[in-house]
Amino acid sequence: MTQILIGYARCSTDKQDLAAQKGILCSFGVASDRIYTDYGFTGTNRARPGLDQALAALREGDTLVVPKLDRLARSVVTTRFRPPA
Repeated sequence: MTQILIGYARCSTDKQDLAAQKGILCSFGVASDRIYTDYGFTGTNRARPGLDQALAALREGDTLVVPKLDRLARSVVTTRFRPPA
């Protein structure tokens, strides 16, 4: 089974450009026809059709790639993994 990289990029306003995000995704190995986008959708807006399409394209073993974690979710809580002593 071949792993496929699926990319997702998002801009909060229609005036912003996705070129930099798409360039980052391509540099990670995501094919340009596998990049899904949303324009004018903020992180708090749950209706993001591009993200829905990206998630629908994923199959077992595939990887969703985003240029920055905040493009996927508005707030991200980070924790540090601590191996057992």
